[in-house]
Amino acid sequence: VTISPAVLTLPEGNKATFFCNISMENDSGSEYSLNWYKETNNRQPQKTAELSRHEPVTETEKYRLSNNTPVFKIEILNLHQNDSGSYYCGLIAFFEPSVSLMESSRSQLIVTAAPQMNATDKPEMEEGSPSEHIKAVLLGILVLAGVVVLLVFGYLIFMYRRGGMIPLEALQTQFGTWEKPPVVSISTVDYGVLEFQRDQCTLVPPKTWPVEQTEYATIIFPEEKPVTPERGKKHLD
Repeated sequence: VTISPAVLTLPEGNKATFFCNISMENDSGSEYSLNWYKETNNRQPQKTAELSRHEPVTETEKYRLSNNTPVFKIEILNLHQNDSGSYYCGLIAFFEPSVSLMESSRSQLIVTAAPQMNATDKPEMEEGSPSEHIKAVLLGILVLAGVVVLLVFGYLIFMYRRGGMIPLEALQTQFGTWEKPPVVSISTVDYGVLEFQRDQCTLVPPKTWPVEQTEYATIIFPEEKPVTPERGKKHLD
């Protein structure tokens, strides 16, 4: 029974992997299992995991064992400094009517403290990282929104100055209080051009009329007599 590697040094949080290789001259019909042990400060070894011949994989919160006969693999997960120590594998073979135990040599596992990052050290962001793209998109959206607001504000001011189509109160509600621009009355004068169409016909000289002779006559009306009551009555009759 052999184990590898002989020495393994890893920081906290990593995973340690050991391999145990078994060799049996005649294993037909025999049953066996492989145990993993840990020794700390020359104390009594402690059994940490076990894998039988017919188990392909077994896993716990701390260990994962794989059976690839004649090679067995053990993985120690999420290392801590108290995982440091000597590890070895023991093969237990059952031969009727006896049981045999074989042990490998020791492998040393050293778990170091995890590297600490200073508060002033900040991980450098790669060029073109997703956060940079997000910032660029947000900046573009803000610029576009500002342009739209300015265009709307300019349009409202233009329409107000043209004919007062938008009440001043609406502008003050949307954009805050602002001073009303002075009203300047400008007199405008429209000019037009009149064109007269000239007659292209030949001018005809004016007709000459003979001089009319004027005759004068004197009309004499008889003098009317004053109307008396008797004459008036006769006239009415």
